[in-house]
Amino acid sequence: VSMKLHEYASHDATGLAELVRRREVTAAELIRLAREAHDQINPTINAVIEFYEDAGSVPGSDTGPFAGVPFLRKDIGASEAGRLQEQGSRLFKGFRSTVESYFMQRARAGGLRIVGRTTTPEFGIGMARMSESLANGITRNPWQLDRTSGGSSSGSAAAVAAGIVPIASASDGLGSTRTPAAFCGLVGLNPSRGRISGGPDQQDSSHGLSRTFVVCRSVRDMAAALDVFSGAYTGDPFVIAPPERPYVEELDRPTGRLRIGLATSPWGERKLEPEIRAAVEQTAKCLETMGHLVEEMSPPFVLADMKRVEIGFFNLWAGWLDDAARTVGRTADEQTVDPINLEFYRAAQQMPLSYAREVFEAMRKVRADVGE
Repeated sequence: VSMKLHEYASHDATGLAELVRRREVTAAELIRLAREAHDQINPTINAVIEFYEDAGSVPGSDTGPFAGVPFLRKDIGASEAGRLQEQGSRLFKGFRSTVESYFMQRARAGGLRIVGRTTTPEFGIGMARMSESLANGITRNPWQLDRTSGGSSSGSAAAVAAGIVPIASASDGLGSTRTPAAFCGLVGLNPSRGRISGGPDQQDSSHGLSRTFVVCRSVRDMAAALDVFSGAYTGDPFVIAPPERPYVEELDRPTGRLRIGLATSPWGERKLEPEIRAAVEQTAKCLETMGHLVEEMSPPFVLADMKRVEIGFFNLWAGWLDDAARTVGRTADEQTVDPINLEFYRAAQQMPLSYAREVFEAMRKVRADVGE
């Protein structure tokens, strides 16, 4: 008996891979179900910008933790050679990448079948807390259609929450994996710098602020994904110690007593909403019941330094638009770039060269303060 769509949508990626291993379902059938789910729900939520016509024949290992599982790629960051990568922008309309990212090579080696690409606000920045662009339109939250699915991994989060695929790629510089994961009820993680390579062409993306990883439905999927995607390559500027054992093995081991920082005082200029505070305090009580030490933690950085990093990130990034426009033979203007990014771009053109030194110094200071 072939699998029903509601059965497909109820499994996480680890569960689907187990069914493939037991030969209760085939990879081809899972891709067919992903397409069926896409055709049913995507017109409503607009999370997938392209479901590949040749999805049924895409390569992927028959072994690995995710053997046979359909996977969607966020349309910015890690790239597939020969596939469209339009970055949520009219500037990149029709652009095909020539680079096969290590991330995508590892996805296939882990058994994932990359079947399409998901929406993102322009360059992952445009309206990064939102889920819209002039190129892609609005991506809606499957739980409540008049709400945002967050940004900038909006399409990936909405597609996973809606059951099109159980896992999809995401990337995060200032919350772009964690925000949509929270808004869509998923598991999201921004791995430490050096854990997952951005190579061969984005080895320290956004000066180390941005990392590519995934959004998924379960902690066990996240652990398995860390096992699939972790590892350094030649030329990576940051390399950190590999884990002592596979992450999935950590799931069965006791954690010991952890010291956990609780942040109920504002780390920025916004006050904490009562509803958020209550949820955080409830989580803290739960952790204390489990035997962990929970204590209030003040901001580990100077707010002025962090603001300089955040604003500087956008301004330094915008200088890249000239190179990008030359690459695609277009001009950055009202016809090709969304208004907010055009503002960043024009502001960046007025910045003195010395500005970059100030931003990098603020980054170094925040990194040292947080590390301490």
